[in-house]
Amino acid sequence: MGKFIAVVDYGLGNLRSVSKAIEAVGAETKVTNDLKDLAHAAAIVLPGVGAFKRAIENLKRLDIIPAILQAIKEGKPFLGICLGLQILFTESAEHGKTKGLDVIPGEVKKFTSSVKIPHMGWNSLDFKAESSKSKIFEGIPDKSYFYFVHSYYVKPKDKQTIVTTTEYGQEFVSAVNRDNLWGVQFHPEKSEKLGLKVLENFCQNVS
Repeated sequence: MGKFIAVVDYGLGNLRSVSKAIEAVGAETKVTNDLKDLAHAAAIVLPGVGAFKRAIENLKRLDIIPAILQAIKEGKPFLGICLGLQILFTESAEHGKTKGLDVIPGEVKKFTSSVKIPHMGWNSLDFKAESSKSKIFEGIPDKSYFYFVHSYYVKPKDKQTIVTTTEYGQEFVSAVNRDNLWGVQFHPEKSEKLGLKVLENFCQNVS
């Protein structure tokens, strides 16, 4: 196999639909948890649907956390989707405090009881002026709608990492970026044309 994007298989998430969406924009993918694949991949996508604690347990059981951290450290293009974004943070309040990968300092918090949980359906992105040039959002207009399904949201300590926010009873962070690392709370693979554009932009960063 030549150049490919690794879609990390750790037992959680709609891996097939993420992989198919990436292939639809012209990239080759491999759904895998093999350490050699993660080392040789041109980029890594970490999807995820489900509980934070179980995600961390699965990653530990498969012993692939060091490979993920190494890839990010090396500057390999990396995209976390939904739960795959959340586990990059320091810790989550889900089911008590659970330590995350601490790649992005900050916490994962639950929406207040004043809104229906989970936050499910289409909602818009508000671009932060200083972050609006993040490469994966090139060609995407402000206030564009994407598809969400989540009960928790990320709260980064460094506001410079925030690319977009979204309103749902409060303002929450819906996309982050730091160097080669991107994370989105929405599901690009479920967000039709604009979601595919985000994935296409990400793939274009792969060398």
